[in-house]
Parts: sequence; structure tokens; C-alpha cells
Amino acid sequence: MYEQMKADIWHGRIDDYEEGQALRWHQVIHPLDQMDQPGIALLGVCCDEGVRRNHGRHGARKGPNAIRHALAPMPLHLNQPIYDAGNLYCDLANLDQLSLLQADWVQKLLDQGHFPLILGGGHEIAYGSFIGLERFLSSRIDGPIGILNFDSHFDLRLDMHASSGTPFLQISDLCRLKEIPFNYAVLGICETSNTQALFERAEHLNVHYLLDSELNSWQLKDAFGLLEDFIAPLGALYLTIDLDVLPASVAPGVSAPAARGLPLEVMESLLTHAVTLAGDKLRLAEIAEYNPELDIDGRTAKVAARLSHLILAGNGRRQHHGHT
Repeated sequence: MYEQMKADIWHGRIDDYEEGQALRWHQVIHPLDQMDQPGIALLGVCCDEGVRRNHGRHGARKGPNAIRHALAPMPLHLNQPIYDAGNLYCDLANLDQLSLLQADWVQKLLDQGHFPLILGGGHEIAYGSFIGLERFLSSRIDGPIGILNFDSHFDLRLDMHASSGTPFLQISDLCRLKEIPFNYAVLGICETSNTQALFERAEHLNVHYLLDSELNSWQLKDAFGLLEDFIAPLGALYLTIDLDVLPASVAPGVSAPAARGLPLEVMESLLTHAVTLAGDKLRLAEIAEYNPELDIDGRTAKVAARLSHLILAGNGRRQHHGHT
């Protein structure tokens, strides 16, 4: 099911008497129209059926609108138009149908020249994102598509049914059927949250990964090297963030809070480096697993909004400060 943008979500402070540029997101975002000039398009995927199947805590289906609430009052530092493309919903627990509907929307947004930012929703939404991106790019790029995932889990689980634990194995299977490379890198893997079978599968699929324990502020050289080696040969990059990669104190509003997690300042450094390296190769981004029912003081929503800004502003540079 599809639902258009709800205007009442986008509201917040207005700085009537401020001098100079003082706009906020809620003042500039508009419903998406197919005739709009290319810009940034937010698409919500309101689903946690995959989380339910993966025995997680429900509530991520309410994530997209809650992230919008956090984005609405945020000061604007972007030079592109911003559109709200509305929400997709999972009908009658039909996750396969949702993935195909989501793929259609991702492809349509890309066809219209927009940069899609997908708001989830459980991480099961990654499969629909990849299908839509691959369809769009199949005859448009030289070089493979790469997936960069910030996550405490591989999400390569072998199961009878699709879930939030299976999307990247599904993508691997799809790549094999289409005879295209499966290029997958994960930063922030928690050893105690992934079985030995998952580590073996990751090795078998040539997944690039670093553990959360290997990603400290004093040892980022290897992580930067991994990003450089991974992104350089790609034709396009798909960036996906599972908020459970962050410490529980920073991101309590997730299905599986992290005992340790990837420190936010480290993640921001890695994310900034990846976005800078990718440049125009970055074609699609996604934030998944936000569960507002489990959040404390909106902490996780604020983090999701901050990460959205870092991605969309192109490594967080404030152009009015003249940074290069």
C-alpha cells in the first residue's frame, strides 16, 4: 500500500526575525510530483514484518514518520530541492510484494533524477532497495554495484522466509542469478551477535568486514584503507545504515540494542570518508531499524536525522563556511 506525504508531519520552529538564511527542513520540503526538478526524495518503508519473522522487537514500521519529525525542525544546509515521496506499507504480512513495490519506487525515483533516501522500517527493506537500484543501473554504468553497510549483523542468515536477517543473502542469490558480482562490505560487526555459520558464509561470499572492536578512533587507518579499496573499482555505491550498529546509549530505539557498538564519532568519520570517496557513485542511501516505541527522549531519531544530514550534505561540509 502507498500513502502520499502528510503535511502535518512537517512542522517546527520558524525564525521570523533572523537575518540571513535561517530556513528549516519543514519550510522547504514538498510532496513529490513527477514533474519536479531532480533533488533529494525521502521514501518511507513502514514495515517490521521482517523483524517479526526474525524474532525481534516490533515497532520499526513507525520509524519513517518519526525520523521525519526529527528532520522537520533541523536547519537547512542543502542546496538541492527536497521532496517527500510518501510511505509504502506491508499489506497482510506480504513482504515479497512490498519488496517489489519498493523496487518500483526506487527505480522510478532514480529515473526521475532524484537521490533517494529510504527511511525504514526493518532492514528487510534492503532487498527492495537493491532490486530497484540494480534495475535502474543495469545498462547505465561501467563497473559493479557495491553495498556498504554499517551494521552489527551480517544479515546473511539462511532461512525459509525472508526477514530482517536475510536481505544480503537474498541480494547475493539475486546477483548469482543475474551473473553479476556481489560486492558487500560491513563495518561494525559484533562478534557476539553473529554465529560462526554467518562468519563462514561471509568468508565464502568474500564479504569485506571489520568488527566493532576493530573500529576505534586510534585505529581507523585500516578502515579507511578498506573503504578506499572497496569503493575505487565500483560503478555505483548503495549505502545502508542499520542503527543497531551504534551503542545502546546513543541509539536505544532499535530492535537489538548494541552492548558495545560503533561509537558515533567513529561512525561519522567513516561515513564522511565513504561519501567523499564515492562522490557521484553514491546513488542510494538508507537508514533502517529505527523503532520509536523503544526510543528514549528521541535520541535515536536525532541520530538518524544527523546521519541523514551527513549523507545528503556530501560529507557534512557547511558550504557557507567555505570548507573544501
